[in-house]
Amino acid sequence: MSVLWNGNVMPLTRFLFSGRFTWSARVELTRALAKIMRLDPSADDVMNINLRTWIEEHFREPMGRNLLYSLVRTGTFTNAPDRQCAGTALGQVRRSLRPNSVLYVEGGWQSIVDQLREAAVRAGAELVPSAGVAAIEHDGQVRGLRLTDGSQIEAGHVIAAVPPSVTFRLVRDAERTALRIWKDQAIPATVACLDLCLRRLPAPRNRVVFGIDEPVFFSNHSGPTPSLAKEGYVVHAVKYHGIGEHDPRKDEAMLERAMDAIQPGWRKEVIARQYYPNLTAVYDYNHIDRLDRKPGPAVPQVRGLYVAGDWAGHGELLVDAAAASGRRAALKLLDDLRTENVSRLHVASAGR
Repeated sequence: MSVLWNGNVMPLTRFLFSGRFTWSARVELTRALAKIMRLDPSADDVMNINLRTWIEEHFREPMGRNLLYSLVRTGTFTNAPDRQCAGTALGQVRRSLRPNSVLYVEGGWQSIVDQLREAAVRAGAELVPSAGVAAIEHDGQVRGLRLTDGSQIEAGHVIAAVPPSVTFRLVRDAERTALRIWKDQAIPATVACLDLCLRRLPAPRNRVVFGIDEPVFFSNHSGPTPSLAKEGYVVHAVKYHGIGEHDPRKDEAMLERAMDAIQPGWRKEVIARQYYPNLTAVYDYNHIDRLDRKPGPAVPQVRGLYVAGDWAGHGELLVDAAAASGRRAALKLLDDLRTENVSRLHVASAGR
């Protein structure tokens, strides 16, 4: 693990014990990290303040602040310290500092999608990947889906695993439901990403690099997931957008400068290159302006409608939020089905 500071790359340990870090700064950082490992991320004293407030209260030395901001950016894919809830952000840092906290998926995310698809088909699910949904039909109770080709699918229960703005658009009179709050409060976190396939790595030791004075991050995923590249090395450089900071050309130039420092001479080794100026990393995160800190799993005003996604976390972030919200939605749906079946049984018994 290395860091990028003032255009120079160095191992984290060397950075910590360089002249940039005073003795008091190292002691302060050690104490702050120990406190993070003990804190309760859901406690009011850290959930009701923003990240910058917490860091400013616990760090007098600027280098410790810069390092923690870098860890939070990388762990949350969000660069908004004035909005992020301190508890959620610091909880993510705590998880990332634990041993084996990061798992690399051999074959990439598609391998997980493929396995889920196979399991769903074996369980009897019918997949219609080419169908677009035009509306979630309801009369206070979900009745089904209307597809973009005009066809209908009858259903009494629907899990909408899409961004809150999309669910809002699909549901009639959504402005009268919790969907309006979830849509209005959502603040997507975006990044610029430079993906490269290189013939060789000019500086192979620089596998993971955290930007300290610039909001960038570099990673070489070819080591832990060798199937990503049939030849050469696949590497990624990311720039985390701050609020209102989105200039595609400047962002690309920043990432190229970072690559010049991290992998000097990389331009001569390029096999393939892709630049994404504005990728959505997460459709919402736990921020202090949230009116509803725990969206979903059910939409109270529309029986049978549930939501899931990375934006529907109850303290979780990113893929953890997507998985946890999906589980909550499924469990709530199953619980509602059991309740409905019991109610029907009672009605049938009374009819006899």
